[in-house]
Amino acid sequence: MADTKQRLLDGAIAAIREHGIAGVSARTIAAAAGVNQALVFYHFGTVDDLLAAACRVSTAARVEQWSARLASAGSLRELLAVGRALHEEERRLGNVTFLAQMLAGAQADQRMAAPTAGALQLWVDEIEAVLRRLLAGSPFAEVADVPGLARAVSAAFIGLELYDGVDPAGADRAMAALDQLALLMEIVDDLGPIARRALQAKVNRVTRRD
Repeated sequence: MADTKQRLLDGAIAAIREHGIAGVSARTIAAAAGVNQALVFYHFGTVDDLLAAACRVSTAARVEQWSARLASAGSLRELLAVGRALHEEERRLGNVTFLAQMLAGAQADQRMAAPTAGALQLWVDEIEAVLRRLLAGSPFAEVADVPGLARAVSAAFIGLELYDGVDPAGADRAMAALDQLALLMEIVDDLGPIARRALQAKVNRVTRRD
């Protein structure tokens, strides 16, 4: 990627962090990038297209960086541990602020909704692959909506990242509760074959009723 385009992508992220989605413009982006604002339109056409590209490219880079760590998780508790580390790193880098502002912009401008959702889907796809592997052979595997669960996990982490800004202690308690849930699932997986069959039968009955 040309150096100017990369500077504009980085400038878009920096401008949103500093000014928020409502205050971002070709001028503020160009100032953050250290280039002439006409280059915004030359390389990307519109400010919205530049923001969409910045969201997509930056998210893809973050997913790639964390992919190996996520793939190394051997249990749901280990997956949550990676999630904690990811949460701390993304907050430190300011990516939480950027994502929050993109989500806020998507609420008011449908043109931003699709690219923002597409960027979030990169995280969902990565987490879904991990969940399918971790749940294989579990009593929950036959009844779990894994794609839906991956979206729920992604949404939970995004929500916790934003919630952490106003109530850090509450966010820590929420993460601890997720750890307890993951531990409970591990205990279920460690049950003997008779108990597992009984649990599976119960789950099947409840599922059929629903």
